[in-house]
Amino acid sequence: MKIGIVNDLDIATQAIASTLNSTREHRVLWTARSGPEALRLCRENTPELVLMDLVMPGINGAETTRQIMSACPTGILVVTASIAGNCALAFEAMGAGALDVIRTPSLSNDSSRKEFLQKISQIGAIVAEQNKPEPPPVCRPETLACGVAGATDTLVAIGCSAGGPAAIAEILGGLAPLDRAAIVIVQHIDVRFVEDLATWLKGFAKVPLKLVAEGDLIEPGHIYLAGKDGHIEAHSCSRLRYDHTISGLAYQPSVDVFFSSIARNWRGKALGIILTGMGKDGAAGLHAMRDAGFLTIAQDEKSSALFGMPKAAAQFASEILPLSSMAPRINRWIPTGK
Repeated sequence: MKIGIVNDLDIATQAIASTLNSTREHRVLWTARSGPEALRLCRENTPELVLMDLVMPGINGAETTRQIMSACPTGILVVTASIAGNCALAFEAMGAGALDVIRTPSLSNDSSRKEFLQKISQIGAIVAEQNKPEPPPVCRPETLACGVAGATDTLVAIGCSAGGPAAIAEILGGLAPLDRAAIVIVQHIDVRFVEDLATWLKGFAKVPLKLVAEGDLIEPGHIYLAGKDGHIEAHSCSRLRYDHTISGLAYQPSVDVFFSSIARNWRGKALGIILTGMGKDGAAGLHAMRDAGFLTIAQDEKSSALFGMPKAAAQFASEILPLSSMAPRINRWIPTGK
Protein backbone atom coordinates (compact mmCIF):
# COMPACT_ATOMS: atom_id res chain seq x y z
CA MET A 1 0.00 0.00 0.00
CA LYS A 2 1.03 3.59 -0.61
CA ILE A 3 0.95 5.28 2.79
CA GLY A 4 1.21 8.79 4.21
CA ILE A 5 2.25 9.39 7.83
CA VAL A 6 0.97 12.37 9.83
CA ASN A 7 2.75 12.88 13.17
CA ASP A 8 4.57 15.80 14.76
CA LEU A 9 6.90 13.57 16.81
CA ASP A 10 9.99 12.31 14.99
CA ILE A 11 10.32 9.25 17.23
CA ALA A 12 6.75 8.18 16.45
CA THR A 13 7.19 8.76 12.71
CA GLN A 14 10.41 6.72 12.78
CA ALA A 15 8.72 3.85 14.62
CA ILE A 16 5.82 3.78 12.17
CA ALA A 17 8.03 4.05 9.07
CA SER A 18 10.45 1.42 10.36
CA THR A 19 7.59 -0.99 11.03
CA LEU A 20 6.13 -0.43 7.57
CA ASN A 21 9.52 -0.78 5.90
CA SER A 22 10.06 -4.15 7.58
CA THR A 23 7.74 -5.62 4.95
CA ARG A 24 7.78 -5.18 1.17
CA GLU A 25 4.01 -4.80 1.08
CA HIS A 26 3.97 -1.08 1.88
CA ARG A 27 5.63 2.14 0.69
CA VAL A 28 5.75 5.42 2.60
CA LEU A 29 4.86 8.17 0.11
CA TRP A 30 5.41 11.10 2.44
CA THR A 31 5.42 12.25 6.06
CA ALA A 32 3.78 15.36 7.49
CA ARG A 33 4.21 17.09 10.85
CA SER A 34 0.95 19.05 10.86
CA GLY A 35 -2.62 18.96 9.62
CA PRO A 36 -2.20 21.65 6.93
CA GLU A 37 0.91 19.92 5.58
CA ALA A 38 -0.93 16.59 5.48
CA LEU A 39 -3.84 18.14 3.60
CA ARG A 40 -1.49 19.70 1.04
CA LEU A 41 0.40 16.45 0.50
CA CYS A 42 -2.84 14.47 0.19
CA ARG A 43 -4.01 16.78 -2.54
CA GLU A 44 -0.69 16.54 -4.37
CA ASN A 45 -0.13 12.81 -3.97
CA THR A 46 -3.10 10.98 -2.49
CA PRO A 47 -2.05 7.76 -0.74
CA GLU A 48 -4.16 4.65 -0.32
CA LEU A 49 -3.94 5.06 3.45
CA VAL A 50 -3.12 7.92 5.83
CA LEU A 51 -1.82 7.09 9.32
CA MET A 52 -3.18 9.97 11.40
CA ASP A 53 -1.93 11.19 14.77
CA LEU A 54 -4.51 12.78 17.06
CA VAL A 55 -2.68 15.39 19.13
CA MET A 56 -0.71 17.89 17.04
CA PRO A 57 -0.03 21.62 17.32
CA GLY A 58 -2.67 23.73 15.61
CA ILE A 59 -5.21 21.51 13.85
CA ASN A 60 -5.73 18.18 15.61
CA GLY A 61 -6.07 14.81 13.93
CA ALA A 62 -9.86 14.73 14.02
CA GLU A 63 -10.17 18.07 12.19
CA THR A 64 -7.42 17.06 9.75
CA THR A 65 -9.34 13.87 9.03
CA ARG A 66 -12.48 15.89 8.35
CA GLN A 67 -10.64 18.20 5.95
CA ILE A 68 -8.95 15.35 4.07
CA MET A 69 -12.21 13.43 3.69
CA SER A 70 -13.81 16.58 2.29
CA ALA A 71 -11.00 17.54 -0.11
CA CYS A 72 -9.52 14.22 -1.27
CA PRO A 73 -11.19 11.19 0.39
CA THR A 74 -8.95 8.23 1.17
CA GLY A 75 -8.51 5.58 3.84
CA ILE A 76 -7.47 6.98 7.23
CA LEU A 77 -6.29 5.00 10.26
CA VAL A 78 -5.83 6.81 13.57
CA VAL A 79 -2.45 5.97 15.17
CA THR A 80 -2.04 7.28 18.69
CA ALA A 81 0.20 6.64 21.68
CA SER A 82 -2.77 6.64 24.09
CA ILE A 83 -6.29 5.74 23.07
CA ALA A 84 -7.51 5.99 26.67
CA GLY A 85 -6.17 9.52 26.99
CA ASN A 86 -7.64 10.64 23.67
CA CYS A 87 -10.84 8.61 23.57
CA ALA A 88 -13.26 11.41 22.61
CA LEU A 89 -10.87 12.77 19.98
CA ALA A 90 -10.36 9.29 18.50
CA PHE A 91 -14.09 8.73 18.09
CA GLU A 92 -14.48 12.26 16.72
CA ALA A 93 -11.92 11.31 14.04
CA MET A 94 -13.83 8.10 13.31
CA GLY A 95 -16.98 10.18 13.07
CA ALA A 96 -15.21 12.31 10.46
CA GLY A 97 -14.34 9.25 8.38
CA ALA A 98 -11.36 7.45 9.92
CA LEU A 99 -11.67 3.67 9.56
CA ASP A 100 -10.24 2.54 12.88
CA VAL A 101 -7.73 3.32 15.62
CA ILE A 102 -4.56 1.59 16.82
CA ARG A 103 -1.70 2.34 19.15
CA THR A 104 1.63 3.61 17.82
CA PRO A 105 4.03 0.67 17.35
CA SER A 106 7.14 0.47 19.53
CA LEU A 107 10.56 -0.23 18.04
CA SER A 108 11.39 -2.30 21.12
CA ASN A 109 8.17 -4.32 21.13
CA ASP A 110 7.82 -6.96 18.42
CA SER A 111 4.26 -7.74 19.48
CA SER A 112 3.10 -4.16 18.95
CA ARG A 113 4.79 -4.08 15.53
CA LYS A 114 3.06 -7.33 14.54
CA GLU A 115 -0.34 -6.02 15.68
CA PHE A 116 0.26 -2.80 13.78
CA LEU A 117 1.06 -4.61 10.53
CA GLN A 118 -1.94 -6.90 10.97
CA LYS A 119 -4.18 -3.85 11.28
CA ILE A 120 -2.64 -2.28 8.17
CA SER A 121 -3.33 -5.52 6.27
CA GLN A 122 -6.92 -5.54 7.50
CA ILE A 123 -7.44 -1.94 6.43
CA GLY A 124 -5.84 -2.76 3.07
CA ALA A 125 -8.40 -5.51 2.58
CA ILE A 126 -11.21 -3.05 3.34
CA VAL A 127 -9.85 -0.53 0.83
CA ALA A 128 -9.49 -3.25 -1.82
CA GLU A 129 -12.95 -4.63 -1.03
CA GLN A 130 -14.44 -1.29 -2.04
CA ASN A 131 -13.93 -2.31 -5.68
CA LYS A 132 -15.21 -5.88 -5.63
CA PRO A 133 -18.44 -7.56 -4.58
CA GLU A 134 -18.66 -9.17 -1.16
CA PRO A 135 -19.93 -12.77 -1.28
CA PRO A 136 -23.03 -13.24 0.85
CA PRO A 137 -22.23 -14.79 4.23
CA VAL A 138 -23.40 -18.23 5.23
CA CYS A 139 -25.63 -18.33 8.30
CA ARG A 140 -26.36 -21.61 9.99
CA PRO A 141 -30.02 -22.54 10.41
CA GLU A 142 -31.25 -22.47 13.98
CA THR A 143 -33.90 -24.16 16.04
CA LEU A 144 -36.08 -21.21 16.91
CA ALA A 145 -37.12 -20.58 20.49
CA CYS A 146 -39.43 -17.59 20.26
CA GLY A 147 -41.42 -16.09 23.07
CA VAL A 148 -38.74 -16.28 25.75
CA ALA A 149 -39.90 -14.46 28.86
CA GLY A 150 -38.36 -11.02 29.16
CA ALA A 151 -37.28 -10.84 25.52
CA THR A 152 -38.42 -8.29 22.96
CA ASP A 153 -40.01 -9.09 19.62
CA THR A 154 -39.01 -5.71 18.17
CA LEU A 155 -35.40 -5.25 17.01
CA VAL A 156 -33.52 -2.33 15.44
CA ALA A 157 -30.28 -3.52 13.79
CA ILE A 158 -27.68 -0.89 12.88
CA GLY A 159 -24.49 -1.46 10.88
CA CYS A 160 -21.75 1.11 10.24
CA SER A 161 -18.03 1.70 9.77
CA ALA A 162 -16.09 4.92 9.16
CA GLY A 163 -18.12 7.84 10.48
CA GLY A 164 -20.22 5.46 12.55
CA PRO A 165 -19.48 6.57 16.12
CA ALA A 166 -20.68 10.12 15.54
CA ALA A 167 -23.68 8.90 13.54
CA ILE A 168 -24.68 6.43 16.26
CA ALA A 169 -24.26 9.11 18.94
CA GLU A 170 -26.60 11.45 17.07
CA ILE A 171 -29.21 8.72 16.65
CA LEU A 172 -29.05 7.65 20.30
CA GLY A 173 -29.42 11.23 21.43
CA GLY A 174 -32.63 11.60 19.43
CA LEU A 175 -34.36 8.36 20.41
CA ALA A 176 -37.43 8.18 22.62
CA PRO A 177 -37.29 5.64 25.48
CA LEU A 178 -37.15 2.10 24.08
CA ASP A 179 -40.02 0.66 26.09
CA ARG A 180 -40.81 -2.16 23.66
CA ALA A 181 -37.73 -2.48 21.44
CA ALA A 182 -34.02 -3.24 21.57
CA ILE A 183 -31.16 -1.96 19.40
CA VAL A 184 -28.14 -4.01 18.31
CA ILE A 185 -25.19 -2.12 16.77
CA VAL A 186 -22.39 -3.58 14.65
CA GLN A 187 -19.59 -1.00 14.30
CA HIS A 188 -16.29 -1.82 12.62
CA ILE A 189 -13.65 -1.09 15.26
CA ASP A 190 -10.60 -2.80 16.69
CA VAL A 191 -11.64 -5.19 19.45
CA ARG A 192 -9.13 -3.57 21.83
CA PHE A 193 -10.97 -0.27 21.73
CA VAL A 194 -14.60 -1.34 21.61
CA GLU A 195 -14.98 -0.99 25.40
CA ASP A 196 -13.89 2.66 25.09
CA LEU A 197 -16.49 3.13 22.36
CA ALA A 198 -19.20 1.60 24.55
CA THR A 199 -18.25 3.91 27.42
CA TRP A 200 -18.33 6.92 25.10
CA LEU A 201 -21.71 5.99 23.59
CA LYS A 202 -23.27 5.53 27.03
CA GLY A 203 -23.05 9.30 27.38
CA PHE A 204 -25.60 9.68 24.56
CA ALA A 205 -27.95 6.78 25.36
CA LYS A 206 -31.08 7.20 27.47
CA VAL A 207 -31.28 3.46 28.26
CA PRO A 208 -28.71 0.82 29.29
CA LEU A 209 -26.00 0.14 26.69
CA LYS A 210 -23.68 -2.87 26.95
CA LEU A 211 -21.26 -4.97 24.94
CA VAL A 212 -22.81 -8.16 23.62
CA ALA A 213 -22.00 -11.17 25.79
CA GLU A 214 -22.42 -14.74 24.58
CA GLY A 215 -26.06 -15.79 24.87
CA ASP A 216 -27.40 -12.35 25.81
CA LEU A 217 -31.17 -12.19 26.00
CA ILE A 218 -32.36 -9.33 23.79
CA GLU A 219 -34.42 -7.29 26.24
CA PRO A 220 -36.64 -4.30 25.48
CA GLY A 221 -35.24 -0.97 26.56
CA HIS A 222 -31.63 -2.04 25.99
CA ILE A 223 -28.89 -1.26 23.45
CA TYR A 224 -26.26 -3.88 22.56
CA LEU A 225 -22.90 -3.20 20.87
CA ALA A 226 -20.97 -6.02 19.17
CA GLY A 227 -17.92 -6.29 21.35
CA LYS A 228 -15.73 -9.41 21.08
CA ASP A 229 -13.30 -10.69 18.48
CA GLY A 230 -15.92 -12.47 16.38
CA HIS A 231 -19.14 -12.05 14.43
CA ILE A 232 -22.49 -11.80 16.20
CA GLU A 233 -25.66 -13.58 15.13
CA ALA A 234 -29.27 -13.58 16.22
CA HIS A 235 -29.24 -17.10 17.67
CA SER A 236 -33.00 -17.11 17.81
CA CYS A 237 -35.63 -14.44 18.19
CA SER A 238 -34.46 -13.86 21.72
CA ARG A 239 -30.67 -14.29 22.06
CA LEU A 240 -27.34 -13.16 20.62
CA ARG A 241 -24.22 -15.24 20.19
CA TYR A 242 -20.70 -15.00 18.77
CA ASP A 243 -19.44 -17.05 15.86
CA HIS A 244 -15.66 -17.47 15.55
CA THR A 245 -15.80 -19.96 12.67
CA ILE A 246 -16.70 -17.63 9.77
CA SER A 247 -13.60 -16.55 7.83
CA GLY A 248 -12.72 -14.79 4.59
CA LEU A 249 -14.59 -11.54 5.31
CA ALA A 250 -12.83 -8.18 5.27
CA TYR A 251 -14.73 -7.01 8.35
CA GLN A 252 -15.04 -8.33 11.87
CA PRO A 253 -17.61 -7.96 13.24
CA SER A 254 -19.53 -8.26 9.97
CA VAL A 255 -22.80 -6.44 9.39
CA ASP A 256 -23.68 -8.97 6.68
CA VAL A 257 -23.37 -11.89 9.10
CA PHE A 258 -25.63 -10.26 11.69
CA PHE A 259 -28.26 -8.92 9.29
CA SER A 260 -28.43 -12.25 7.42
CA SER A 261 -28.95 -14.11 10.70
CA ILE A 262 -31.88 -11.80 11.46
CA ALA A 263 -33.38 -12.55 8.04
CA ARG A 264 -33.05 -16.27 8.71
CA ASN A 265 -33.92 -16.53 12.39
CA TRP A 266 -35.95 -13.54 13.63
CA ARG A 267 -39.70 -14.03 13.90
CA GLY A 268 -40.63 -10.68 15.37
CA LYS A 269 -40.57 -7.14 13.99
CA ALA A 270 -37.18 -5.90 12.71
CA LEU A 271 -35.65 -2.81 11.13
CA GLY A 272 -32.26 -2.87 9.40
CA ILE A 273 -30.23 0.34 9.00
CA ILE A 274 -26.94 0.83 7.13
CA LEU A 275 -25.03 3.95 8.12
CA THR A 276 -21.85 5.60 6.85
CA GLY A 277 -18.77 3.47 6.08
CA MET A 278 -16.20 2.34 3.53
CA GLY A 279 -16.77 -0.84 1.56
CA LYS A 280 -19.88 -2.94 0.98
CA ASP A 281 -20.41 -4.79 4.23
CA GLY A 282 -24.12 -4.88 5.06
CA ALA A 283 -25.47 -4.77 1.49
CA ALA A 284 -26.03 -8.54 1.25
CA GLY A 285 -27.46 -8.63 4.76
CA LEU A 286 -29.85 -5.74 4.08
CA HIS A 287 -30.93 -7.52 0.90
CA ALA A 288 -31.70 -10.63 2.94
CA MET A 289 -33.66 -8.61 5.50
CA ARG A 290 -35.72 -6.92 2.79
CA ASP A 291 -36.48 -10.27 1.14
CA ALA A 292 -37.59 -11.57 4.55
CA GLY A 293 -40.15 -8.77 4.73
CA PHE A 294 -38.38 -6.40 7.14
CA LEU A 295 -38.11 -2.62 6.76
CA THR A 296 -34.67 -1.54 5.48
CA ILE A 297 -33.05 1.92 5.53
CA ALA A 298 -29.78 3.35 4.20
CA GLN A 299 -28.19 6.69 5.03
CA ASP A 300 -28.09 9.24 2.22
CA GLU A 301 -24.88 10.42 0.56
CA LYS A 302 -24.92 14.01 1.77
CA SER A 303 -24.99 13.12 5.47
CA SER A 304 -22.53 10.18 5.21
CA ALA A 305 -18.87 10.64 6.13
CA LEU A 306 -18.21 7.83 3.62
CA PHE A 307 -20.92 6.70 1.20
CA GLY A 308 -19.46 3.26 0.45
CA MET A 309 -21.64 1.04 2.64
CA PRO A 310 -24.90 2.99 2.21
CA LYS A 311 -24.32 3.26 -1.56
CA ALA A 312 -23.83 -0.50 -1.88
CA ALA A 313 -26.93 -1.13 0.23
CA ALA A 314 -29.16 1.57 -1.29
CA GLN A 315 -30.71 -0.73 -3.90
CA PHE A 316 -31.96 -2.95 -1.09
CA ALA A 317 -33.26 -0.12 1.10
CA SER A 318 -36.97 0.57 1.48
CA GLU A 319 -36.03 4.15 2.40
CA ILE A 320 -32.96 6.38 2.03
CA LEU A 321 -32.76 9.01 4.75
CA PRO A 322 -30.40 11.70 6.02
CA LEU A 323 -28.84 11.07 9.41
CA SER A 324 -31.02 13.76 11.00
CA SER A 325 -34.14 11.76 10.08
CA MET A 326 -32.96 8.40 11.46
CA ALA A 327 -33.97 8.82 15.11
CA PRO A 328 -37.42 10.28 14.30
CA ARG A 329 -38.02 7.42 11.83
CA ILE A 330 -37.07 4.81 14.44
CA ASN A 331 -39.33 6.51 17.00
CA ARG A 332 -42.27 6.33 14.56
CA TRP A 333 -41.55 2.69 13.70
CA ILE A 334 -41.29 1.36 17.27
CA PRO A 335 -44.71 0.36 18.63
CA THR A 336 -46.00 2.50 21.47
CA GLY A 337 -47.53 1.37 24.73
CA LYS A 338 -46.53 -1.30 27.18
